[in-house]
Amino acid sequence: MDRKKNKNDEESTEKQVRFQQAKVAKKEKKQSKPKKNKKVEEPPFNEHGMTNYNTYKYSSREFLLWVIVGCGLLFVIGFIFYQNVILAALFCLVGLNFPKMRKKQIIQKRKAELSRQFQQSLFSLSSSLVAGRSIENAFREVTNDLYLLYPGKKTMIIQEFEHINKRLENREPIERMLEEFSARAGVEDIANFTDVFVTCKRTGGDLVEVIRRTANMISEKFEIQQEISVMVAQKRFESNALTLIPIGIVALLTYFSGGYMEPLYQWSEFGPIVMTFCLALLALAFWVCQRIMSIEV
Repeated sequence: MDRKKNKNDEESTEKQVRFQQAKVAKKEKKQSKPKKNKKVEEPPFNEHGMTNYNTYKYSSREFLLWVIVGCGLLFVIGFIFYQNVILAALFCLVGLNFPKMRKKQIIQKRKAELSRQFQQSLFSLSSSLVAGRSIENAFREVTNDLYLLYPGKKTMIIQEFEHINKRLENREPIERMLEEFSARAGVEDIANFTDVFVTCKRTGGDLVEVIRRTANMISEKFEIQQEISVMVAQKRFESNALTLIPIGIVALLTYFSGGYMEPLYQWSEFGPIVMTFCLALLALAFWVCQRIMSIEV
C-alpha cells in the first residue's frame, strides 16, 4: 500500500516537473522570437555634431508652417470639388502628410547641392596632389580654396573639410573619416570616391590619377544631370499646369454656371462620388508625372 502511494507521489512529482519544464521552454521560445524591426528615424547629427544628410528635422515653427500650407491648399481644392465644408475639412486632413513629402524634397535638394560642392572640392584636391603636397596638406589646402570659391559662406562642404582637418590633427586615419562622411552623406558620388580612395591608399595605387579621373567622371555626370533638368523643365511645368487646369475649370464652372454643376454636388445624383473619382485620377496623374520626371543618372 505504501509502495503504491509512493509510486503515485513520484508520478505526480514527475508530471509537475515536466509541466514546469514545458512552461519554461515555451516562455524561452516566445522570448527568442525575432521582434519586428521598427523603422527608427536617424538622428539629424552624429556624435561629433556633424549633419546627417539622410534625414532632416523640422523646427516646430517650420513643421506647423508646412502643415498649414498643405491642409489649406487641400481644403480649397476639397471645397471646389465638394462645395461642402465638412467634406473639405475631411479632405484637408491628407495635408498632414505634406511635411513628410516636403522633407523628402529637402533631403534630395540638399544631397544634390552637397554633390555639386564635393565635385568642386575634388578638382582642388587633385591640383594640390599634382603639385606634390601630401594628402593631409592637400585636404587643408582644399579648405582654403573653398573659402575663395564661397567667400563669406559656411557651406556644407567647407564644414565637412574643416571637420576632417581637425581630426587629422588628432592623428586619426583619413580613411575612417571619409567612410563616416560617406555614410552620413548618402550620396553615390561620395561613396564611390571613398571606396576608390580607401582602396588606393591601402594597396598603394596612383592616388593622384585616380582622384583626377574620379573628379572628371563626377563632373561629366553633373553636366548630364544639368542637361536633363533643362530638357524636362518645360515638361515639368506643363505637367503641373495640366494638373491645375481641371481644378480651375471646375471652379469657374461652379461660380459662373452653378446650375450646370449642381448635380455633381448632390448625393442623390452620386455627384460627390464622381468628384472623388476625378480627384483620385488627378492625384494619380500628378504622381505618374512626378515619377516620370525624376530621372536619375
